[in-house]
This record gives sequence, C-alpha cells and structure tokens, in this order.
Amino acid sequence: MASVTLEKLNKTFGSTHIIKDVDLKIGNGEFVVFVGPSGCGKSTLLRLIAGLESITDGTMQIGDSVVNELPPRERGVGMVFQSYALYPHMTVYENMAFGLKLAKMANETVDDRVMSTARILQLEELLQRKPKELSGGQRQRVAMGRAMAREPQILLFDEPLSNLDASLRVQMRNEIARLHHRLGSTMIYVTHDQVEAMTLADKIVVLRDGRIEQVGSPHDLYQRPETRFVAGFIGSPTMNFMPAELLEQNADGCRVKVPGVGEVTLPQDASSVDTGKELTLGVRPEHLRLEEAQGDNAFEIVNVEYLGNEVYVYLEPKAGDTLLVHRTEAPSDWKVGQQAALAPEIEHIHLFDADDQALGLARQSEAA
Repeated sequence: MASVTLEKLNKTFGSTHIIKDVDLKIGNGEFVVFVGPSGCGKSTLLRLIAGLESITDGTMQIGDSVVNELPPRERGVGMVFQSYALYPHMTVYENMAFGLKLAKMANETVDDRVMSTARILQLEELLQRKPKELSGGQRQRVAMGRAMAREPQILLFDEPLSNLDASLRVQMRNEIARLHHRLGSTMIYVTHDQVEAMTLADKIVVLRDGRIEQVGSPHDLYQRPETRFVAGFIGSPTMNFMPAELLEQNADGCRVKVPGVGEVTLPQDASSVDTGKELTLGVRPEHLRLEEAQGDNAFEIVNVEYLGNEVYVYLEPKAGDTLLVHRTEAPSDWKVGQQAALAPEIEHIHLFDADDQALGLARQSEAA
C-alpha cells in the first residue's frame, strides 16, 4: 500500500490552466473517487499521478518519495484506461500476463495471477481469444485484468465501466469493491457516474474547473454539501433549488420568504447576509413533501415517473426555470395536472448565499 500526497499541484497546456493549486492527501489503502463535469480536470489529475503527464508546478509524493520526475514504471501504479489499449496480436491470457512477464515473475506465479483475475472478471472462457474476437465490454474487462493482475500499490481507474451494459456495470462495481478489500491497495477512480462514486468510494473528491470543490465521504457530500455546486452535482435526481429572501436573523436561525411556499424559519446562520438579500434554498427530492392545495401557493404537477419502487413527481416552479421534483415510495396517487403545495422538511433544508456557499447552523441550534 502507498499514500499519495499532492501539494499545490498545477498543470498547464500552453496558456490553458487545467489543474489549479490542488492539495490532496490520499491515505494508505483508501478508495478515492474523482468526480466532476466534463472538462473539470479529473482525468488529467489521474494522468499526473500515473506519470503520463508532466507536472507544471507543485509536489507529488507517493509514500515518502517525491515522484515528480519518476517515469510511470517506477511509481508502483497500475492504470486502467477508458480505451482498451490491448495488444491486438496477443490472446487475452497473453495481454493479462504481459506486465507480469516483463517484471520477470515465475511462470507459476504469472499463471496463478492471471487465472485468479480471470475468475473475478469472468474471462476464463475467453483466455485464448484475440481482442478482435471480443465485445467492447469484454475488452474493457481484459484491460482491467491486465492492471489488476499486477496487484500494484496504487491502482488507477479512468472510467473503466463506461463501455459495459447496465447489469454488468453493477456486477463489476461489486467485483472492484471486493478486489479493494482483498488487496488493500490504494485505489483512485475517475468517473462521471454518481452511483459509482457513492457506492465505491471511501472518499469522494469533487472537481470543478481544475480545482477541488469539496472532499469528503459519500455521506458527508450528500448530507452536508459546502457549496451549491456540490449540492446540485451529488445526488440523483438533483437537489431542488428555489430563490429565498432573507427577512430576519436571530439567535435561533433565520426567517426567509420563498415564492410559492411562504415564510419559513430555518436553523441556519445568515448573519453574514444583509436583510432583504436573496439566498438560495435547497432541498433534496425525498425531503420535499407535497400537500393538496389550490390558489396562489399551488404548484402544478407536469410529469409523474413510475420507477417500480419509487415515483418522481415533477412540478412547475413559481420562480426559476428548472422543474422541482418530489421523490416518494410507490404507489403514488399524484397525477399530471393536479395542484400541490410544497412542504419541505425544515431540518433537511440547505441555504446558500450569493457566492453559492452553504450557510452553517446558528450556534444555538448547533448546541442543541
């Protein structure tokens, strides 16, 4: 196992600044997932750790050693790419064994490693085939197996499940989690899929425009997002956002006015915001309750999605251009065209200031 420490890490391509002053500590044996929108720098950051890109500025340590100038083969890392990068003239077995033979391992050890990995990835029946005889999903599993068979100190994944179908993706997530528990290796995983991030990670790193937006456990990021960006990016369906006007701040919290909802007293500390200024109220779909209503405070239901064990109810907002969504267990009696009033759960509401920073709880509420 090995830790990874990044200090003020920067990467530029010409005049384009891709990675900006990234500070990050990844502990021995942790499973860390990088997530963020396209172009946020997550794959570039992974390639910097692998040694496939040079560092423009800053320091990278693996264990106790600074590795800024070390080539990939000397870093003790294995990498699984989004593209397969298989040797077309080699069989599946030969592709998976190639790195082990380069390391001059005994033939018996090579065979044990390859066969064990093949069983995990369900490749036993494909070991004598060439890559051209495999489906896209099978090729990706071979690429994963080639890195996994080496059992490196640090295993890097760059969206390895993107070419698999939905059912196999679920199965492979479980196998990767089991592999992590078995090997105890430090794993760093890049994905745009929130489900992969939430189910695999010990720690999630949310990236935005080349900077770290927030680092924390899946529970922390979901329950306590520090910015509106994180609140909206983590969770599916996304968090509901509504404009709110600050009316009053006191020792217990603040009172805000929300279009279509009315006045609501919340436990957040908005003392840094001037009275009358606009805030953003955020509430997750499962914490947005609906009540039958008519009149000015009623929202119209414009769509209902039945997903088997749960139902998503979409409502036309009073302000803003994004539909609000309520998540509830199936079955549900709500129908398109009905009118409903919003009754958000106060204890689960988030407030964000004009800079999209989350407001913390008032001191008295924290003490309670």
